[in-house]
Amino acid sequence: MKFSELASKLGSETIACSLEKINHLDPDIQGIAAIDEAKPGTLSYIEGAKFANYLETTDASALVLPMDETLQNLAGERGIGWLSGKEPRLLFAKAIALFYQPFQPTAKIHSTSVVHQTAKVGKNVYLGAHVVVEAGVKIGDNVYIYPNVVIYPDVEIGENTILHANCTIHERSQIGKSCVIHSGAVIGGEGFGFVPTPEGWFKMEQSGKIVLEDGVEVGGNTTVDRPAVGETRIGKNTKLDNLVQVGHGCKIGKNCALAAQVGLAGGVNLGDNVILAGQVGVANQAKIGNGAIATAQAGVHNDIAAGEIVSSSPAVPNKIYLKASAIYKRLPEIYQSLKQIQRKLNLR
Repeated sequence: MKFSELASKLGSETIACSLEKINHLDPDIQGIAAIDEAKPGTLSYIEGAKFANYLETTDASALVLPMDETLQNLAGERGIGWLSGKEPRLLFAKAIALFYQPFQPTAKIHSTSVVHQTAKVGKNVYLGAHVVVEAGVKIGDNVYIYPNVVIYPDVEIGENTILHANCTIHERSQIGKSCVIHSGAVIGGEGFGFVPTPEGWFKMEQSGKIVLEDGVEVGGNTTVDRPAVGETRIGKNTKLDNLVQVGHGCKIGKNCALAAQVGLAGGVNLGDNVILAGQVGVANQAKIGNGAIATAQAGVHNDIAAGEIVSSSPAVPNKIYLKASAIYKRLPEIYQSLKQIQRKLNLR
């Protein structure tokens, strides 16, 4: 499509556009590309001023830019069309959606799938090869279930949800509308519940269930465990990356984001809009308030107040961590100075 047509389709997100300033910049846009791989005919993205050097070398025909006049002028000087918005990353994401549509099979039930006679399957549902649907399962309309998925008894799956190949949904799990479960994920597996006795560990049966509210996405090989009693709940529109462990009885609020290799012990409670960066670990029963952020590899052992940013292990306020990090690099120098002072004072 022409650049002008693309700009029109993204109009609600676009604040400024080169077409308003340099009318001849209306190239054909045939696809999307990373800035260091862009070719003529593609649209790419520059996140901020620190990537300005790419403007000198990119072959992209058009760019999504932040609201930065310097970057916009540089693009114009090179004859590159550009779009800018208050949220350029969102603008670029919506541009990608105009060119790329994920694979979507035709609705049908494959001949090798096994569906229990008591299961209820909605309209326009796709069940791939070797899917197993056990007794009492309820599947809403427009659900896509890819090959080798196993759905245990009494599971409920809301409309427009996608279950990718080889994920497993355990008994009594409730999955809302427009959820996405990626390959290898296990939803509703047994929580880690064992009681120590003189004879060894006594297994505590996990009789609870999982609830994923609408719009939840679960990454590949992520596990969400059911509790001994009650429920593990993940709030609306929360996103879990690959290799995340959600322990039994956790409560995760709305619009949270948990990056890869985050681990939540049992009974953790996250408020709304919480962000946990890669490899964050949260101890048993810890509570994290609305809007709090834990940076990568933080070890959270105690409660975190709403809006707080923490780092390191054990986690401390991010401002303290940054000051400590600056001192850490100088420790050898500080140690030598301390030794000199001790010698002068005859302390050693």
